[in-house]
Amino acid sequence: LFSFFQCDNAKGLKAFYDAIKYGPNHLMVFGGVCATVTSIIAESLKGWNLVQLSFAATTPELADKKKYPYFFRTVPSDNAVNPAILKLLKHYHWKRVGTLTQDVQRFSEVRNDLTGVLYGEDIEISDTESFSNDPCTSVKKLKGNDVRIILGQFDEEMAVKVFCCAYDEEMYGSKYQWIIPGWYENLWWESWINSSQCLSKNLLAAMEGYIGVDFEPLSSKTNKTISGRTPQQYEKEYNAKRGDGQSSKFHGYAYDGIWVIARTLQRAMNYLNSTNKHQKIEDFNYTNHKLGKIFLNAMNETRFFGVTGEVVFRNGERMGTIKFTQFQEQKEVKVGEYNAVDDKLVIINNSIRFQGLEPPKDKTIIQEELRKISLPLYSILSALTILGMIMASAFLFFNIKNRNQKLIKMSSPYMNNLIILGGMLSYASIFLFGLDGSFVSEKTFETLCTVRTWILTVGYTTAFGAMFAKTWRVHAIFKNVKMKKKIIKDQKLLGIVGGMLLIDLCILICWQVVDPLRRTVEKYNMEPDPAGRDISIRPILEHCENTHMTIWLGIVYAYKGLLMLFGCFLAWETRNVSIPALNDSKYIGMSVYNVGIMCIIGAAVSFLTRDQPNVQFCIVALVIIFCSTITLCLVFVPKLITLRTNPDAATQNRRFQFTQNQKKEDSKTSTSVTSVNQASTSRLEGLQSENHRLRMKITELDKDLEEVTMQLQDTPEKTTYIKQNHYQDLNDILSIRNFTDSKDGEKAILKNHLDQNPPAQWGSSDPSRTSKDPIEDINSPEHIQRRLSLQLPILHHAYLPSIGGVDASCASPCVSPSASPRHRHVPPSFRVMVSGL
Repeated sequence: LFSFFQCDNAKGLKAFYDAIKYGPNHLMVFGGVCATVTSIIAESLKGWNLVQLSFAATTPELADKKKYPYFFRTVPSDNAVNPAILKLLKHYHWKRVGTLTQDVQRFSEVRNDLTGVLYGEDIEISDTESFSNDPCTSVKKLKGNDVRIILGQFDEEMAVKVFCCAYDEEMYGSKYQWIIPGWYENLWWESWINSSQCLSKNLLAAMEGYIGVDFEPLSSKTNKTISGRTPQQYEKEYNAKRGDGQSSKFHGYAYDGIWVIARTLQRAMNYLNSTNKHQKIEDFNYTNHKLGKIFLNAMNETRFFGVTGEVVFRNGERMGTIKFTQFQEQKEVKVGEYNAVDDKLVIINNSIRFQGLEPPKDKTIIQEELRKISLPLYSILSALTILGMIMASAFLFFNIKNRNQKLIKMSSPYMNNLIILGGMLSYASIFLFGLDGSFVSEKTFETLCTVRTWILTVGYTTAFGAMFAKTWRVHAIFKNVKMKKKIIKDQKLLGIVGGMLLIDLCILICWQVVDPLRRTVEKYNMEPDPAGRDISIRPILEHCENTHMTIWLGIVYAYKGLLMLFGCFLAWETRNVSIPALNDSKYIGMSVYNVGIMCIIGAAVSFLTRDQPNVQFCIVALVIIFCSTITLCLVFVPKLITLRTNPDAATQNRRFQFTQNQKKEDSKTSTSVTSVNQASTSRLEGLQSENHRLRMKITELDKDLEEVTMQLQDTPEKTTYIKQNHYQDLNDILSIRNFTDSKDGEKAILKNHLDQNPPAQWGSSDPSRTSKDPIEDINSPEHIQRRLSLQLPILHHAYLPSIGGVDASCASPCVSPSASPRHRHVPPSFRVMVSGL
């Protein structure tokens, strides 16, 4: 036996050769503390057939049996901690780690062996960092790669720097776990704190909770060892004999090493006695290869319980016990141990204290959370939608039930039905917009993307198209009025709506065939967990999109936008049209404005809030509800009120006012139209043309009437002339008057008078009366003169003021027409009285 105490390769090698040359034959070599000297000696032992047993050399390099076949050690190698670390990682389900290694061969070898141990164990080394002097850059990279479990290999001096950097990068606390070598001296940080740039409290804060891994100096079991003592008894005796001398953590392994040599020699002797009675261990020499192999095999098979635990060799490596300590409140506390023989990890009474409520996660747990529509919000808006659909159904029932009412007929009930249908389709789309991944599967959601787009598009086009068509008809009738107009029937309006729907169907079919809508998921930036858990929330949101979404939306928006702009233009142009006969033209214009403005606002706000599904759904639903409800109410509530309060309003109120501002005219024209035919308002313009012709005729006949009146005043003898020449003119006057003013209450006298004295009697005679009294003949000159004296003044006074003739206040028809101030030439007004429409 020999030993050397200086880590000098030359001195160690010389001492070994001197022992071989000058000393007695040595059976074995016991010792070797310094790795460099031990490796040199161990490499040369094969030439002398010597077995070496070390109790302190932990360098992993000596585990190479091809290079060091005769080397054994009772102390576990530095690599022996790696299986223990693997077991700890599995215990806490840590599957993602990072390594931080000092650029020293000893630590690099441990790191390399750890990589091999973790390989194939479903544990990922996400980042491997190394440093020479400044570890801060490497620490920052580990944080950037989201490494939570850091396996460190560095000495005490570098450990202080590492934890200072960890404090600066906030890589400590409940989210991180450091696992470093556990062989540092007690209070190791106090020796190096001055060499760092951080405060002691900051260093201790970063160190809190780290786990150290090292071999166990003495077994914690109370079993008796091969020497008959328990490990505790051995430690007590050792401390008593040591006195004030410095303790070494290798003393137990040295003690067990002596027992290993003793058991090896005993096993070799037993083997020699059983196989060859003539050979003894004393016969060993450095050239005796056979005895050397016997010693080698005997040591490899040695097994007993020593003060350091179970002593077992596997390919010359000690299968020992690894302890785990944790830095808790400025001291290291043993929290567990790993038995390499049994491959078993024991955590002592759950003594490990983590900074959080649970062990740190091996990475930032990203929990994808679907941003879904709130169920209460969906319920509230669905309830409002149902109310809207009930209201639309009530309006539809009202419109169908009263379709034969004159008031409903005048407002085109078929077009009103289309407005209701479009509103109900728009209402129905709200239910589909509120269904997301929290209610339906991914495949169903993808189907809903197409269905809701079709329903909303068709519903919008149906409702808006009907309003557009009715507004267009009002504009076509009353804007730029011409003498002749074709009748615009409901069939033509239905054709306009059908054309719009046909364009919509073409766009939607092409969209569906060429580039259908699909479910896409948009991921947003991670957010901290509101509950404070060690996870991050990554919101995800479902969208209905396709490859060329912008192009298709551009086509739809352009088409709808042009129609909307044209509809708003028509509504603006007909804003001053107030026609009770048309009933709802003004309300239709208001509805067009309402739909246009709300659609623009809704589309813009919906685009800006696409990352907030609740806000987006609320805005879209409210816009649809608001537009549909306001439109339906504007169209049907006035009708409902009118029929409720005045059922005969359609027949009693047959007079309407048409007022329209002409932008390029200097003066305004006003037309008073009475007695409109409910069957078709489009005949109005044709009747206005006829009215104009009749008015010219009245003007001409008025002149003849005045001449007749003056002649009657001057010469009664001219009655015969009147009868012969002006009979037809008088009949024309009376007929025109009956046509133009048959419903005018102010001039009912003329009609009543004509009813009592029909003009047709002028050319007829009653035989009975003629036979009784010729004087009573209605065609006699006396009767004619008396009748004209009554009829003509009445007609003169009742009619001529309305066309600019004599003043109604004139008391006598005998006064010259030129004497009346109203009979002077006055520009004719454009007040027209029309009947029979």
